[in-house]
Amino acid sequence: MGRDPRHERSAPRDPVTPLPDHANKLSCRSVWKLYGEAAASFLAARRSPPSAEEIQSAGLIAAVADVSIDVCTGEIFVIMGLSGSGKSTLLRCMSRLVEPTTGEILFDGRDLLAVPEKELIELRRHRMGMVFQNFALMPHLSVLDNVAFPLAIQDVERAKREARAREMIALVGLEGREYYLPRELSGGQQQRVGIARSLAVGPELWFLDEPFSALDPLIRREMQNEFIRLQALLKKTIVFITHDFDEAIRLADRIAIMRDGRIVQVGTAEQLIVSPADAYVAAFTRDAPRARILSARAIMRAPAGAVQTSRSIDAATKVCDFAAAAEADDRPFAVLENGRVIGVVDRAAVMEVLVGTRWREP
Repeated sequence: MGRDPRHERSAPRDPVTPLPDHANKLSCRSVWKLYGEAAASFLAARRSPPSAEEIQSAGLIAAVADVSIDVCTGEIFVIMGLSGSGKSTLLRCMSRLVEPTTGEILFDGRDLLAVPEKELIELRRHRMGMVFQNFALMPHLSVLDNVAFPLAIQDVERAKREARAREMIALVGLEGREYYLPRELSGGQQQRVGIARSLAVGPELWFLDEPFSALDPLIRREMQNEFIRLQALLKKTIVFITHDFDEAIRLADRIAIMRDGRIVQVGTAEQLIVSPADAYVAAFTRDAPRARILSARAIMRAPAGAVQTSRSIDAATKVCDFAAAAEADDRPFAVLENGRVIGVVDRAAVMEVLVGTRWREP
């Protein structure tokens, strides 16, 4: 096996640190999507957000409820939740494939809900890319023509659009299959065509709604690796929907967990485990592979006086990367951040992570 491409990406941003406004590629401000009669007037008549009971009493269904989030430029922002939690509806509200009942969707600071339909179509064609669980390839078109199709819609001349399509086909590893029809490809290859097609327009913002969930586990893993490789090269701003926490921790800079249309918590995978907002988040992450997620910083303790340490490790080092060495050593390791000792990690702390006694508590 080669090097995991995940390690080639830059470290995720610290979501606790305030970001300047221009750092946000996409923002939601109090976004609601209610289904039912007079939903907009129901919300407009209230000075404060309605409760779930009030919404139900009005005969309405809240698919998205008072969501406010920021997606930073260049990050992979994963939205998770159980089936029916509202994650796919939220993604469609972000691109206005579904019209929110109220709120703001800011793309580079501009409210998409105030953009005229014609201009919105141009934004989708030139600055947004979308990949869904259903590959939606046109069965009568070759791989080359499927990938070039968005450019044909833009009236790009044939030679230019085919040259661009060939670049994208090579990028996703399908060089030599340009003239295959979709039925002649495997499921993973078909999804690669869908990804190449969405990249052909050079999108700044990329929406992916459970793109790998229909694939077999081995192909799914392969596609995750491919996705990580592409992001290392292209550095897109990505909103990625999944219900699989293992997939989320492999791909995400930050994760938002949804329940009943609401955002329960946003943070890195480590933050969700170390400081869950409530019992729901704790239960959602209970079976996550802690050794792959938690860092030395998360499990360290303050040194009690002068402590004889065996070696030093960076604070961001994952437990799985030093567990064997720690288990074999009687002395603790010094944890360094910017060259300064900020704590120590010992064998007992590592074993707590591996055995799960501390981290399985709700």
